[in-house]
Amino acid sequence: MVTVLSLALGVAAGVEAVPLGLLVAAVFAGQVSVGLSNDAIDAARDAAVGRTDKPIAGGRVTAGRALAVAVGAVVVALGLSLPLGPGLVAAHAIALASAWAYNAGLKSTPLSIAPFLLSFGLFPSFATLSTATPALAAPWATVAGAALGAAVHLTNVVRDLDDDRRTGVRGLPHRLGARASVLLAAVGIVVGAVAVLLGAEATVLGIPFFVAVVVVALATAVLVLVRPPGRAVFQLTMFAALLLAAQLVVA
Repeated sequence: MVTVLSLALGVAAGVEAVPLGLLVAAVFAGQVSVGLSNDAIDAARDAAVGRTDKPIAGGRVTAGRALAVAVGAVVVALGLSLPLGPGLVAAHAIALASAWAYNAGLKSTPLSIAPFLLSFGLFPSFATLSTATPALAAPWATVAGAALGAAVHLTNVVRDLDDDRRTGVRGLPHRLGARASVLLAAVGIVVGAVAVLLGAEATVLGIPFFVAVVVVALATAVLVLVRPPGRAVFQLTMFAALLLAAQLVVA
């Protein structure tokens, strides 16, 4: 999803074909590094809770090999970013360092949300820094990106709260609880949608997306208040986050 979003934001920002290809490939390599490092670092935890669907926990790949490929993917990601300029290299390096810090231990602290705020907040700038006239994204886009990251973290972790508690992971969502985490994610999504609406010029597509984001976020909040958080709540929250990403692209 992150890689596809980089493509959409790049097209929206007017990034030319070759730089756009490099940007998307760089983001993909970065996501490979984040995913592999997460599973390599969490191999013992995943095995302890029976996550045999994961290759490392299931014994089909060693943690050492996955970590080596993850490190190589970081080198590839930054190497592909290099032709796009020092601004993108710096932004990508910060975002990757933030994501790796989460995997390496921040996920078990009250600051677990911080890497998502930082990395996703920087993400809209990946596209604008890849244009012929590199620049950081507008503040409203940064706010929307950070809100999207917060929602992804708060909602995604809810599915694994019990498994995480059994293996000693106590990030912010674990401390808040499932209901409060989903409510906070819904509020954050609405804040991001308002930031885009007020910061960007209203477009024929932008306003309907704003309305859709708010409606779905409010429906999520109502649902989580009247019943225990379940699969439907998770799906609604992620749908609202996807709508916010789309609003950001068409803004």
